[in-house]
Amino acid sequence: MNTLKEPRKVEGRNVISILETVDVYSGERSVLAEFDYLIEAPNWTCDGKHLVYNSLGSLYTFDLTTGESAAIESGYAIQCNNDHVLSPDNSHVAVSHHTYEDGQSRIYTFPLQGGHPVLITPMAPSYLHGWSPDGNTLAYCAERNGEYDIYTIPVNGGIETQLTDTTGLNDGPEYSPDGKHIWFNSVRTGLMQVWRMNADGSEQVQMTFDENNNWFPHVSPNGELVAYIAYRKGDVAPGDHPANKNVEIRVMPSSGGEFRTLVKLFGGQGTINVNSWSPDSRQFAFVSYKLKE
Repeated sequence: MNTLKEPRKVEGRNVISILETVDVYSGERSVLAEFDYLIEAPNWTCDGKHLVYNSLGSLYTFDLTTGESAAIESGYAIQCNNDHVLSPDNSHVAVSHHTYEDGQSRIYTFPLQGGHPVLITPMAPSYLHGWSPDGNTLAYCAERNGEYDIYTIPVNGGIETQLTDTTGLNDGPEYSPDGKHIWFNSVRTGLMQVWRMNADGSEQVQMTFDENNNWFPHVSPNGELVAYIAYRKGDVAPGDHPANKNVEIRVMPSSGGEFRTLVKLFGGQGTINVNSWSPDSRQFAFVSYKLKE
């Protein structure tokens, strides 16, 4: 068991977090570590040596060789949620941090080795999900005028660009490795489904069509597969992605077509909110959970 900080309670009960990987071809699952508290949303570094996850408001690196965790210094940004993404060169990390002024999520960047956070989105709430392959643009979900839509903004801040405008939640935007598309999930059809659009917001195309609520599409580095998390219809409201549910991690071809279930687990919120593909597109990292009695 790793013990970085005291446990946090989830729905009145202590949670055990299980950091795992799965081979997307063989389906073999491997447990990397168990934590006596909540950890969420692993990113895989591009050198294949570390995972980055959030826990109790801060970010940590997990060494895949030693199994040791280390905190990333982030100055005053110590209320980070599970929306964090590494820059393409892995020199920086962008986070969604809940500011002390109003408790709302805003996007910041700071060096992956640790350093002072820089505010990117003064408007809130803003929830980060994607960083363009050329390193120049961030993609995020934001509530503006009562609607949640997909936006982009220059990586150093500036004027944000709205890409979706349909009624209901549009969330989870993530760039394809070639930078041509943004994948996202939208409730516009009545259930949460996976969609894809051009990077400028044009040609929004539905990619999943089943009777589940599908969230957070993550494209493999080789561009061939998309992993996402599926909640059973009736278990959740279409616009909600709670913790502590029986869910599935599925994969589908990025060109569209049939999905296959990769993992069945107890989880949901925190399991795969951000891209956690290995650099070789062979493995996928995720977090499953157990509730203590």
